[in-house]
Amino acid sequence: MSKPTVAIVGRPNVGKSTLFNRLLGGRDAIVSEHAGTTRDRHFGDGEWAGRHFWLVDTGGLMPGSSDSMDIAVREQVELAVTEADLILMVVDGKEGLNPVDREIASQLRRAGRPVLLAVNKLDDLPNTTAQFGFYELGLGEPVGLSAAVGKASGDLLDAIVGALPPKGAGEEEGAINVAVVGRPNAGKSSLINKLLGEPRLVVSAQPGTTRDAIDTPLRYHEKTLNFIDTAGLRRRAKVEDDIEFYSTLRTHRAIERADVCVLVVDADLGLHAQDLRIATEAWDEGKGLIVAVNKWDLIPEKDPNTAKRGQDQLEEKAPFLRYVPFLYISARSGQRVSRLPDLILEVAAERDRRIATSELNRALQELLQRNAPPQAPGEEVKLLYVSQIAERPPTFVIVCNRPDDVPESYQRFVHNGFRAAFGFLGAPLRIRYTGRGASKHDRKDDGRRVRGG
Repeated sequence: MSKPTVAIVGRPNVGKSTLFNRLLGGRDAIVSEHAGTTRDRHFGDGEWAGRHFWLVDTGGLMPGSSDSMDIAVREQVELAVTEADLILMVVDGKEGLNPVDREIASQLRRAGRPVLLAVNKLDDLPNTTAQFGFYELGLGEPVGLSAAVGKASGDLLDAIVGALPPKGAGEEEGAINVAVVGRPNAGKSSLINKLLGEPRLVVSAQPGTTRDAIDTPLRYHEKTLNFIDTAGLRRRAKVEDDIEFYSTLRTHRAIERADVCVLVVDADLGLHAQDLRIATEAWDEGKGLIVAVNKWDLIPEKDPNTAKRGQDQLEEKAPFLRYVPFLYISARSGQRVSRLPDLILEVAAERDRRIATSELNRALQELLQRNAPPQAPGEEVKLLYVSQIAERPPTFVIVCNRPDDVPESYQRFVHNGFRAAFGFLGAPLRIRYTGRGASKHDRKDDGRRVRGG
């Protein structure tokens, strides 16, 4: 399951951005003494007591105002309420109850979403009881705090974590989650519609038509492929309106939920820097990856080597793409689209593979016989044995006497050797090096000795 989303809402100048920064432990949003500073949305990765969540900052809400900026802010807060798993309403404890607070609370109650009430600017806690005056908003027990100085922020985080949906909720057991991602107008929805054989998703020639992340299940060979369609992902600097902002957040969440990501690329435009960023994010997150080059039927003057030349160029920019399958399709005509479900199942299975310890050590010994580790001054470097400690993605630990002295070039040699021996098509492969005396915990968590690709 993806991280839940917590949206901070409230009228202007109650300290929402200050609270956002306090809860994230940094200053990721603009903060000003002037009311209404926050015009855009900001989101960050929050964590408390082992729970991770997306935290979204929103503009100050002014219900009923006819000012164009207030209307725009109101619309994006409504989007936040629709998107969020939990609403964090912030009020000003120094000023006390305000008619705008009452109206916002009324709107939130009608929305029927879980709401937590935070009474901010109570710098003299625990000697004040001002927070209790907000009970009449009808949003449950108020949590008093001072975001500016950090008082009781831990109590608020405890309350947030306690109100989040339970881990693992909402996922069908055994389903393979497939995030269909890519830039706007690459043909993501058209591809899913062709697979399903019916137009379940809105398709338009206008870039950015898909505004929400939509789950669409497909039963195939007694497996459920849960397709997650997303809006086209743009660089955050170019996310200029509310809908695009939340589409960006949904795309990150879709990658997070996915077992396999299908990156849809427009063949006519080629794989640009933003496509590479999406692919890299999915790979770094340990997801299976397939590149579906769409609109291949529209490319003129192709020859049998056109695709190979293009892939070679891409692998120079991002070497991990040599382990990723490319499928050249046309969502419009259906060309090769029928191959995609089988390829998804194959990549998901590769990501979930477990190799017997005896096979791993046989492969390691063959590599050592072919090419021994380069020797640094002093005791020789010895790779002793290997075992698999995890899958999704496949992760291995090689125990050796001098793990810090295994050169990067030799780590690549071992990585490529394991790829040649076991495949792992479309799945990241992680190899860690550790000493003989390392504990099980160290073997799993020592990120300094990780080789991935």
